[in-house]
Amino acid sequence: MITSTANVTTERASTYLQQLSKHFGHKAEVRFDPQSGQIKFPFGQCELKANDTTLALIITAQSQANLTKAERVIASHLERFAFRENPEITWRPFADT
Repeated sequence: MITSTANVTTERASTYLQQLSKHFGHKAEVRFDPQSGQIKFPFGQCELKANDTTLALIITAQSQANLTKAERVIASHLERFAFRENPEITWRPFADT
């Protein structure tokens, strides 16, 4: 398994977490509440965590190709939902330290 993370600075983290989760709930297995969520795609999964200033995204997949696909799917939808804020989404490899 390989993992990448992105932290998006926004005061609307919980709103975006819920919006993403509801949107993908029609296409994927989803669980969420206002502070955390999980979206399971056939090609990987995304954990979401929201606090007052940040939306944390953690993607896990079996291959680099699937990881990249999941990153693109989540980022493109978040960019659409948060278009007024023009969020900066920078994916970084996740190292368990």
